[in-house]
Amino acid sequence: MSSDSIFIGGGGENYADPQSLLLKFGNRHGLIAGATGTGKTVSLQILAESFSQAGVPVFLADVKSDLSGLAASGIHEHKLHDKLIARAEKIGFDDYGYDDFPVVFWDLFGEQGHPVRTTVSEMGPLLLSRLLGLNETQEGVINIAFTIADDQGMLLLDLKDLRAILNHVGENASEISTTYGYVTKSSIGAIMRRLLVLENEGGEAFFGEPALKLEDMIALTPKGQGRINILAAEKLMQSPKLYATFLLWLLSELFEELPEVGDPDKPKFVFFFDEAHLLFEDAPKALIDKVEMVARLIRSKGVGVYFITQNPADVPDDILGQLGNRIQHALRAYTPRDRKALRAAAETFRQNPAFDAVEAIPDLGTGEALVSTLDADGAPSMVQRTLIRPPSSRLGPLTDAERKDVIEDSPLFGVYDDPIDRKSAFEMLTGRAEAAIPATAEGGGLTIDFEQFNSARRYVPVNTPEPRPARVPVQRAAPQEKAAPKRRGSNRQTVAEAAMKSFARSVSSRIGREVVRGVLGGMFRGR
Repeated sequence: MSSDSIFIGGGGENYADPQSLLLKFGNRHGLIAGATGTGKTVSLQILAESFSQAGVPVFLADVKSDLSGLAASGIHEHKLHDKLIARAEKIGFDDYGYDDFPVVFWDLFGEQGHPVRTTVSEMGPLLLSRLLGLNETQEGVINIAFTIADDQGMLLLDLKDLRAILNHVGENASEISTTYGYVTKSSIGAIMRRLLVLENEGGEAFFGEPALKLEDMIALTPKGQGRINILAAEKLMQSPKLYATFLLWLLSELFEELPEVGDPDKPKFVFFFDEAHLLFEDAPKALIDKVEMVARLIRSKGVGVYFITQNPADVPDDILGQLGNRIQHALRAYTPRDRKALRAAAETFRQNPAFDAVEAIPDLGTGEALVSTLDADGAPSMVQRTLIRPPSSRLGPLTDAERKDVIEDSPLFGVYDDPIDRKSAFEMLTGRAEAAIPATAEGGGLTIDFEQFNSARRYVPVNTPEPRPARVPVQRAAPQEKAAPKRRGSNRQTVAEAAMKSFARSVSSRIGREVVRGVLGGMFRGR
């Protein structure tokens, strides 16, 4: 097969027409679509293998734990060996053989791969608001919190930093509102509740340091192969919003950090976005606009983005129109809505007079697909019914022992394992609060300087007027006597009493907040 293209499979009559993806157009993005069980995973697997062999690093999410087999060679004893060999011969894949590939495993929870972390600041207010599911007003409060942290030189690294800056904003809402915009304590409370939900879903492990360095993903082996970065996402898929936000954050980081390269001979990096519908479900327009902008501009930085989903309709039209390389597996059309989606998928191809794409898509067998890629002139090729080539790596997951060996043999083993907690917003705001409180913790209890209270009570009024002379009562007829009512005590306070009570309330409130912060902070850090 040609060294400047990726062999996808055999198309046309008797599957004798090779269908390939030109490497120079690998950064023009793509789509792998089809119903469950139609072969999407194998299509993703063979593209990852081929890009790696061509010296292109790859990132993909393993949502079903079956892509870990990329790290192991296919074996002759496999029950599908004969079928794989027969398929390779049928489509003229003469170079077919078994091989393993350089895989690095990642995991947001640090259980099945190297931990992946980023900081709250790097995530940014837009993606963080999407992750927390905030409304427009609450997103405005997040923006204010980020701005104040920047203005005061406070780092936002992890969730306790974000919680601390939000507490600071809430406690000083009246002063902050005049400079940065209106802030309500109800909005702060709503955001805090969403943060608690995120922590319960395991999101706290994602924020912190050491943060991921992109150069550790965009790397080649000493033999010149592209590193295949696999995100263990089976557990992560239980929190679909966290999954989608993480992948979008990674895509945004690639867009912001990589230099412009124009039109390279092959991509610098290829990003596979599995379960792509999760990115766009209930997404605000601002977020979809950001994805569209990234998809449109990131190809000039040598990055190819491939969306994997069940139905092309899951991807917005503005983004779908930018996907030049397409592999469409079978779709089922049981309902009017399904038939409409099927017709829309067929109409996105450059039609082939040899068959009707609308009728072909439901009839595709497992491992078959309609394939259209960009030709040498950069135009979509005529769609072909294609038998996808077999993978060289293992079909199926690694064992736990095999995965452990791959992780420990990785060049990144130990680099990201231990978290780092630098001085940031939480420590700075805690230090300010402690400096402002006239109290110290000694011997397990709180000792307060009550001399300040006593000094407030030492108030001696001056210029006290002389008492008035007694008035001479006027002699009147005495009315019938009634029981004298009890005299009500005055509710008025002296200046000294008011000062003392105000000061006591201030001190007790600050002490209470610091005790709660200390206890909760210890609980969350100890998780």
